[in-house]
Amino acid sequence: MTDNHLSDLRFDTLDLHPDLRAGIKATGFEFCTPIQAQTLPLALDNKDVAGQAQTGTGKTAAFLIAAYQRLLTTPRPESDAQRQPRTFILAPTRELAVQIAADAADLGAHTGFKIGLAYGGTDYEKQRRIIQEGIDLLVGTPGRIIDYYKQGVFRLDEVQVAILDEADRMFDLGFIKDIRYLLRKLPTPDKRLNMLFSATLSQRVMELAYEHMNEPELIRVEPDKMTADRVRQAIFFPSNEDKLPLLVGLIREMGAGRIMVFVNMKRDAEKVQAYLQENDINALAISGDVPQNKRQNMLKRFQSGELQVLIGTDVASRGLHVPDVQYVINYDLPNDREDYVHRIGRTARAGAAGDAISFGCETYVESLPDIENYIGHKIPVANYDHSLLPKLKKPAPRPRRKQGHGGKSRHSGGNKSRARR
Repeated sequence: MTDNHLSDLRFDTLDLHPDLRAGIKATGFEFCTPIQAQTLPLALDNKDVAGQAQTGTGKTAAFLIAAYQRLLTTPRPESDAQRQPRTFILAPTRELAVQIAADAADLGAHTGFKIGLAYGGTDYEKQRRIIQEGIDLLVGTPGRIIDYYKQGVFRLDEVQVAILDEADRMFDLGFIKDIRYLLRKLPTPDKRLNMLFSATLSQRVMELAYEHMNEPELIRVEPDKMTADRVRQAIFFPSNEDKLPLLVGLIREMGAGRIMVFVNMKRDAEKVQAYLQENDINALAISGDVPQNKRQNMLKRFQSGELQVLIGTDVASRGLHVPDVQYVINYDLPNDREDYVHRIGRTARAGAAGDAISFGCETYVESLPDIENYIGHKIPVANYDHSLLPKLKKPAPRPRRKQGHGGKSRHSGGNKSRARR
């Protein structure tokens, strides 16, 4: 890691509670990142902030430090006998919620505050019990938080700090109605500190900010498209037939580093996984319908280095906090130019070095001009020798789903298959 991503503002020059200072010191933080340097002085002065920041720039620490300072310097309400949440943090994905809670535990290790997590997929009764026993910080995703709230597991009328992380992704995932529902249950905006962070401060995000915040200060630190400049980029132009051999060849050359491979559709993630595994590359595809326990185990293995390659779509991979990803490979160029920046932002986090390699194939190359216009420069072209591509072993065909009577799937009738939040 380098220091060129840091500002000149030191944490020890901020007027912070001693218990919070101890947590910051224990994490090894000394200088603020740019987003921290611009948002913390405002938030510590109890001013609302709407910040544009990419994942990996230090925004989580920024809003957690501001939240802890507010709680440490504001008495708990005398009526709060059951220890209701005083900080409320919404995230779009369970992985991001888990990471926020982990960072909160580190920074707040000396505060005595309790943290509750609420996200779907697993640990329903365990999460419910912890929250019901009394917490200070509630971190979670909208669906399960609303579930518990409607059951009366907790109240939101004592919230002193409200935080929305990755607000743009909240919109993308269709959470906006749930967010508005929850925000209306909080004390009025002037009675709490509000912080919103988003990779892009689009019109729809700003409408949400102005509706539910108290005259927020807008902070734009290094616009989203400029983060691409911190990553070494290259693009190959393979035929569709060359894509898989080229991918396998590149991964073999890369060695033992962590690699994230992005595709545009779930079925392609499964295909890439099958080919990589058949050709002796330790790879798994992550998707939204993978059971939570299996998903967490997959991420743990990837973070530890046991799993070399993680394959995913934009929806499945947004919000994942994986340190030290050396390579990002865009097996498919994204259709949305902003997704290109989100993808390559998985590497070169917090000033570390990283490489992003893209395939401009016949199917998706038409996205390239829009991407290059957005990031403000041409992506350097890399070449390969077709004759040197490895010969791949083909995976065995996947078994067909069993058919019921009349040749129809047992699960094909009626409306039994319902979307899960």
